[in-house]
Amino acid sequence: MLTRKVLQGRKISPLTTGEQALLEGTISEVRSVAARTVLVRKGVELEHSTLLLKGLLSRHVDDRHGQRQFVSVHLAGDLVDIHAYPMKRLDHDVAALSDADVAIMPLTALKAITEANPELARKLWFASLLDAAMHRAWIFRLGRLDAVGRVCHFFAETGARLFAIGAAPPGRFDLHMTQVDVGEACGLTGVHVSRVLKLLREGDICTFKDGRVEILDYAAMVRRGQFDPSYLYLEIPPDVGVLNARSCSSRSGPGPP
Repeated sequence: MLTRKVLQGRKISPLTTGEQALLEGTISEVRSVAARTVLVRKGVELEHSTLLLKGLLSRHVDDRHGQRQFVSVHLAGDLVDIHAYPMKRLDHDVAALSDADVAIMPLTALKAITEANPELARKLWFASLLDAAMHRAWIFRLGRLDAVGRVCHFFAETGARLFAIGAAPPGRFDLHMTQVDVGEACGLTGVHVSRVLKLLREGDICTFKDGRVEILDYAAMVRRGQFDPSYLYLEIPPDVGVLNARSCSSRSGPGPP
């Protein structure tokens, strides 16, 4: 089913087969979009919500000079703009970071199934609240962490989210973003991100090359980024001890202090 990854791996009763079928029944079409395509413009009235099936999407706000600040990065299974259902318009843009497949769900259809199925409505509300929890963590990252900590937190969060949907282990995953994209997620310039990645590579903590993240010392990554996955409400959080033992056994030499 196209909706099988919705809320997968989270601390809430998963969508039943019937609920998945109901949600899938709202899908009017599936679109393939190219990287850098803008799907939703700020302030434009919406008649549908979007479910991400494949690829990466961002929600971002532009300043007066056209510089972007990501306010979220979305993975497969995310109901990217479910808040469009009650709000009708967004206060930010939604765009594809990579080639992506998205499912279009008309708001009228969502209204019909949620009014008739309060338990499904509760689960979709949980998805919206989860999104808000992640926004709070992003505010913490930008407001309280230095450049290295921000990148570490972002990589650790992304790995944990991919792990939740069974897409990749949390310490080794594809991330089809440029260094500039990472900077826009972390409030840094592309040049600053390059310096951070050099420090992480030289410290045997993490590498990021050709869209591939390899976390070499997971415990150091979590510690440096002050990453606490509790805000993700994961059913099974990544086991830092096990992951670190595996990463240490796969490389020679001592780890960073």
